[in-house]
Amino acid sequence: MPQNINVLIVDDHPFIIQGYKNVIRLFPDKKIEFSFFEAVDCKSGYDAIMNSEIKYDIAFLDVSMPSYEEKNIITGEDIAKLLMNQMPDCKIALLTMHSESLKVQSIIDEINPLGLVIKNDLTFDSMILALGTMLKGEKYYSDSVIKFLNNQQKEKVYVDVIDRQILHYLNKGVNYDDIPLYITISSSSVKTRKENIKDLLGISGCEDSELAAVAKDRGMLL
Repeated sequence: MPQNINVLIVDDHPFIIQGYKNVIRLFPDKKIEFSFFEAVDCKSGYDAIMNSEIKYDIAFLDVSMPSYEEKNIITGEDIAKLLMNQMPDCKIALLTMHSESLKVQSIIDEINPLGLVIKNDLTFDSMILALGTMLKGEKYYSDSVIKFLNNQQKEKVYVDVIDRQILHYLNKGVNYDDIPLYITISSSSVKTRKENIKDLLGISGCEDSELAAVAKDRGMLL
């Protein structure tokens, strides 16, 4: 029997909701089926949570939406807080156009969502990665969020779970071209991420074996 995942999408642009649904339906694990529930502003988002007879497994929430002042639900962050209170097992991703450092830090401090995505970072591949990562209960931050975190903490290199998986397989001696056999990511994305990690560590141009050794020494492996 396929596993059913209830997905709540709250965004004030219907075509964006449809886009998310179209991508999610192409998730490669065919043992999973998705049921979708939608809301287009803070009021309908509030109603979708408070009046629901089912529990949502995962939610994608836009940060900026028309408010519901009667209930003091002003942004998607307030929807996230409500969802955390009503359905604490729901995996929450917040999506925002705002890449400013203060906004990113505020979302992390106040909500600490399992997923945080700057919309300009979104591609088909990154949406699939975000979904798969979160379904495993692991944190997914998009590229701009990771860059912000790395700028904030110079002494510590922040990499997401996908980077850690790449480093894990490189450490096992797997060629980067073969890593897509183990995780849902293209070989070109593996190469890009691998080179970005080398840049962050200040070892650009090194062999993958050296990257794995340095990453292991820095405690970056899974």
